[in-house]
Amino acid sequence: MSRIVVITEIIAPYRIPVFNALARYEGVDLHVIFLAETDATQRQWRIYKEDIRFDYEVLPGWRRRIRGHNVLLNWGTEKTLHRAAPDAILCGGYNYFASWTALRWAERNQVPFHLWVESTRKDFRSGDRWTESMKVKFLRRCQGFVVPGQSAGEYLDGYAVPRNRIFVAPNAVDNQFFEQQSFSVRRHAGLHRSNLGLPRRFFLFSGRLVKEKGIFDLLAAYRALPSVLRREIGLVFVGDGPAYAELDRKVSGEPGSIQLAGFAQRERLAAYYALADALIFPTHTDPWGLVVNEAMACGLPVICSEAAGCAEDLVQGCGNGLIVPAGDVARLSAAMAEVAADDELRLRMGECSRERIRNYSPQICAAGIAEAILAREVCAA
Repeated sequence: MSRIVVITEIIAPYRIPVFNALARYEGVDLHVIFLAETDATQRQWRIYKEDIRFDYEVLPGWRRRIRGHNVLLNWGTEKTLHRAAPDAILCGGYNYFASWTALRWAERNQVPFHLWVESTRKDFRSGDRWTESMKVKFLRRCQGFVVPGQSAGEYLDGYAVPRNRIFVAPNAVDNQFFEQQSFSVRRHAGLHRSNLGLPRRFFLFSGRLVKEKGIFDLLAAYRALPSVLRREIGLVFVGDGPAYAELDRKVSGEPGSIQLAGFAQRERLAAYYALADALIFPTHTDPWGLVVNEAMACGLPVICSEAAGCAEDLVQGCGNGLIVPAGDVARLSAAMAEVAADDELRLRMGECSRERIRNYSPQICAAGIAEAILAREVCAA
């Protein structure tokens, strides 16, 4: 039995099923260290503590947003690690002070240290030389790496990380929850549509309302659709964020059916997926895009920008959607028109989504993490 400690930022709803599965994995004794319960400045997620089936603790800490940067300071990291007595550590990121403290502790105590990397080459990055140099130093001191898919693996290629030190743990959400919820909603579609005030047909955007997610590209692409199509199919934004007020001003008095539904917890979110024609994810930069996983589990076609970290794994060549260049409003609008106009195409894409996402379950993600860490331990021995 190997004692594995995972260090990660917050108690995110989509990670709980993965950690639950990892805690059940044969040969693994799991302890998770969260640097904070949540980040109220960025997330409105409810903390589903009642779903947690693994051993965990939350480090005391202090968080502030300073000039657009997220500063999180924790204390007690070394004492916590000493008490946890890990055989291996998996750290979710290198940009926290606690990450560096954990790395130094692991080196002093000869404990294998692995990094969970979700960055891609298409991410927006500052390019600051000091930041890049510190990142390189951190990467060189890690024994192994866990990535969610192809884009993150290619990102590590750029830092000359040997491929035999990179392991894939496919990013996952609770597929079973979203699939079951979507089936339940569709059995009473009229009632749910009425309760949520939704149009009969609509495109769906789900995510934080920030410019980088391509929300204004999506608005422009929808406006570029033929008027007869806009009368047939609406556009619904689910989410909240700094750009909400600006988006609200732009759609105010807009002819056609454009709605800002606000933030939705996972239970209500599944209803939007179930009733939509397709998910539109036109992001300019995103390490992955777990809303795509959620939508696919609900059987939705996906129109996704190539900048999304999940595009190569979940959409490209899978028959479940279309990929468009980030920021290309004309291509996005054409893709929306193509999907909206063909009922049989949407049906096929939805079925392909359900089939594809079965390979991206919490159990498969957990297996990837466990096998990566256990394999490195065998090599070290």
